[in-house]
Amino acid sequence: MDRYAQVPVSTEAIIWADIIFVMEKSHKNKLSKNFQPFLKDKKIICLDIPDEYEYMEPALIELLKHKVLPILKIKK
Repeated sequence: MDRYAQVPVSTEAIIWADIIFVMEKSHKNKLSKNFQPFLKDKKIICLDIPDEYEYMEPALIELLKHKVLPILKIKK
C-alpha cells in the first residue's frame, strides 16, 4: 500500500489479522479502497497518530504503548 513501508500491507496479512491498527484516517481509507473484499469481518482501529515518526522512534513507541496496550487489555 505505502510505497515507503518496510513491510507493505498484503492480502495475506489482512486475512491473518484479527485486529488492524492504522496510524491515521487516511491509512484506513487506503485499506478500505485497496482491500475491501478482505476487510468484512476485521476490526480496524485508527490510533490518530500522525505518520511523522521514524521507525522505532522512542516517542512513537510510547504513544503506541499508551494507545494499543489498553485496547489489547495488556498492562504495562
